[in-house]
Amino acid sequence: MDAQQQPQTTDARLRAQREELERVRREREELQRRMAGLQRTAHNLTDEVQLLTRQREATRRVVQSLDRQLVAITEEVKTTTTSLVRAEDEAAVKHAVLRKRVADIYKRGPLFTAEVLLSAQSFGDLIARYKYLHLLAQRDRALVRRVDDLQRRIRDNRAQLVRLQGDVRQNMDDKADEERRIAGLQERERLALRNVQADTRRTRQRLDELARTATRLTSVIETFEAERRRTAARSGATRAPSTIRTTDLGQLDWPVQGNILYNFGRVVNPNNTTTRWNGIGIAAADGTAVKSVSSGTVVLADVMGTYGNTVIVEHGGGDYSVYGSLRRMNVAKGARVTKGQVIGTVGATDPSFPPHLHFEIRRGGPAVNPLTWLRGSR
Repeated sequence: MDAQQQPQTTDARLRAQREELERVRREREELQRRMAGLQRTAHNLTDEVQLLTRQREATRRVVQSLDRQLVAITEEVKTTTTSLVRAEDEAAVKHAVLRKRVADIYKRGPLFTAEVLLSAQSFGDLIARYKYLHLLAQRDRALVRRVDDLQRRIRDNRAQLVRLQGDVRQNMDDKADEERRIAGLQERERLALRNVQADTRRTRQRLDELARTATRLTSVIETFEAERRRTAARSGATRAPSTIRTTDLGQLDWPVQGNILYNFGRVVNPNNTTTRWNGIGIAAADGTAVKSVSSGTVVLADVMGTYGNTVIVEHGGGDYSVYGSLRRMNVAKGARVTKGQVIGTVGATDPSFPPHLHFEIRRGGPAVNPLTWLRGSR
């Protein structure tokens, strides 16, 4: 009974382990699909590292499952081998007995049974001899059936061993493939992590550059404003009113049409860094005309750090508008511009963004949210 239950238990374990192996492989395939989808889109490098780590862990579980499967296969090989040896030993004994019986029957000849029955001394002796011959014939038939059963068992066990040997080879090949996959994933994970670290350094450098540019721009505007006040004080002229009036709140035309890339104020980036924007980014095709939102005087038309080509227009009353990330500047310092006049074209000076216009409004020096002054929303 135990010998029959053991193969069933091993088979059940092997089936369960194969099902677990398939489940882990399906999980890994899903991770691979997610990785492929991630690589087709703009993505956070940290997400890529996390997916690679999860793929590597799933592959390691596949290897562990293959190891457990190999143990179960090895146990089944041992059980089948033991069964085969026992069947072959018993078959050898039964074959010897069967050969002896065949030899005895051959020696006695075909008339032996009739001679035994006819030589009976009485009717009771006849019945006894008949029963003996009947039992002998039953034993011979049972012996032949047992030999046939053992031969079938031996064939089945040998076929089972061949199949198990194939399973072992397949298991070892699969394990070698999975170990190579782990090595590849570890290398990809290492490279992705290095990219994350490099991206983090670049982002920090970029944030530092943005902060320096914003500080420089604020300093430049403060210098312009201080100089304007000194000039006005020397000449005794009254302060010119701003061409950007309070009634323009929510009514100014957009300097360029497009979607918002980034908003005014503090923004948390995908890599958890923080950027403080003094304006907004308006996406537009490279070379699109950029228009002044109001009339004024150009006080700067030059390269301004990370803003690239930048035009600053003074509107009077301490108000300024800033147009950065320009491909071309169509005006020079000191030029008078009118509302809606083209002052430059959209460029792509910032490698972190597609072509866009960086636009700011400064009221008395500090930056304010341009969206509150522009007409409608984009």
